[in-house]
Amino acid sequence: MNNKLRCLLYAPYALWLLLFVIAPVALIFYYSFFNIAHHFTLDNYKTFFESGTYLTMTANSVFYAFLITLFTLIISYPMAYYISKLKHRDLWILLVILPTWINLLLKAYAFIGLLSHDGLVNNLSQFLGLGVHHMLFTNTSFILVAAYIQIPFMILPIYNSLLDINDSYIRASRDLGATSAQTFMKVILPLTKPGIQSGIQIVFIPSLSLFMLSRLIGGNKIITLGTAVEEHFLTTMNWGMGSTIGVVLIISMAIVMFFTSNRRKRRGPIK
Repeated sequence: MNNKLRCLLYAPYALWLLLFVIAPVALIFYYSFFNIAHHFTLDNYKTFFESGTYLTMTANSVFYAFLITLFTLIISYPMAYYISKLKHRDLWILLVILPTWINLLLKAYAFIGLLSHDGLVNNLSQFLGLGVHHMLFTNTSFILVAAYIQIPFMILPIYNSLLDINDSYIRASRDLGATSAQTFMKVILPLTKPGIQSGIQIVFIPSLSLFMLSRLIGGNKIITLGTAVEEHFLTTMNWGMGSTIGVVLIISMAIVMFFTSNRRKRRGPIK
């Protein structure tokens, strides 16, 4: 009876997984083997790996995702560390989470207003006598805006890892004569490695396929695989090529997850 009840409770989750995860991925793999005329072919993969354009897009996607992840990590780790030491840290972590409740499109348009020629940043720069600068539709603005949007997703796993550290480890390190820098490098940083790895996964993987920010903030100057997928599905209607790029992205994400996953060695039996 217990097994039947357990299967019944698992059924909605299994159905959801089948319909909205397995089926879409299977369709992407299926369509990747068809050309625009709906004929079975392997030319999509051949075109992707032989085309300098697609390989450049792949390199751009990895490069921008790396920079976004790097800047996000550099900003997020000190913030998470500082918040974990505060008295009212729950309130501060709530303030970190709040921007994630705002629609991504609204945040993008807010930055367009801030960084545009007549935006707040340029008005302030002009007031200070620094002149007007062209900040929108540049690589720098794209990376900074993408990093800002991803910061909460990097902070949370690192913050949770910091809270999981037993204070006795830090006290023991200080009792043994370690400096604050040594304690951080030898104790705190290694113990927060799982949080850093999770944060890298959460940030790097979506950053590989950004297309809306590259359109709105990058001004079509930044071409990535996500942009190519949108172009093939919505403009050229070449679903086969779009699906092929999707398959490459899925495999890339799986590789990233493999190398950044927290693999712990199992301990042998105690003799």
